[in-house]
Amino acid sequence: MPPPASPDRSESVTLLAGDGVRLAGLHWPAPTRDVGCVVAHGFTGSSRNADVQRICAALAHNGYGVLSPDLRGHGRSAGATTAGADEVHDIAASVRWLRAAGYLRVVVLGWSMGGTSVLRHAGLGGDADAVVSVSAPGTWWERGTRPMRIVHWLFETRTGRVTVRLARRTRVAPNAWEVQPEAPAEVAGAIAPRPLLLVHGEEDHYFPLTHVEKLAAAAPSADVWIEPGMGHAELATTDDLLLRIADWVRTAVGSGQPVCDDVRRD
Repeated sequence: MPPPASPDRSESVTLLAGDGVRLAGLHWPAPTRDVGCVVAHGFTGSSRNADVQRICAALAHNGYGVLSPDLRGHGRSAGATTAGADEVHDIAASVRWLRAAGYLRVVVLGWSMGGTSVLRHAGLGGDADAVVSVSAPGTWWERGTRPMRIVHWLFETRTGRVTVRLARRTRVAPNAWEVQPEAPAEVAGAIAPRPLLLVHGEEDHYFPLTHVEKLAAAAPSADVWIEPGMGHAELATTDDLLLRIADWVRTAVGSGQPVCDDVRRD
């Protein structure tokens, strides 16, 4: 394996999504342009979030190039978040950037809302050689947990949208779902033959295990890791889990030609 990139030497980048939204992000360059990873954060996160940076640094330590965009409505990016609907354009822009930078194979990894985004991007025909989803929902409209009832309030009410903008500097698009987008479980089966890893915590207080079960049923060739004692998303992702994810990426795309060649669509 080539010597790892230095995790403290990220560089700021600017991307343009296909629908015209300007995005900011951070890139950790790799010593070789073999495998590049897109790391997509969860709701109210950004590329400068401490846990997101820890994830990016771990992947960089393993010799991968890493690009973490601020998804629309978050961090330094323009636009407004749509909870994984239009964020597929942000993932596509990130993959294009890594391809243009010379990375031969690109893996998309997402946590929570970022997991929704990478699943939908790849499942709808997007360009990716492998996919990792952590703590993502399988279906929409989860209201059975208190955290998700709060998330619905933040998205569905004017007071909630103002609150999350002031408290977390996250801009939510009002009336974003005039047409309901495909849920992750509705498109996950189309990711094959590309490798797919689904990771979910047994103690996820946002999305119960029924969500990953629906994703696994829709994508029977996926690898599924149910993590004992794990909670939700980036904060609950341990260093040991990151090491195992990095090893999975190496196995998934470690040799041969990009498997997305036959299914890639812009």
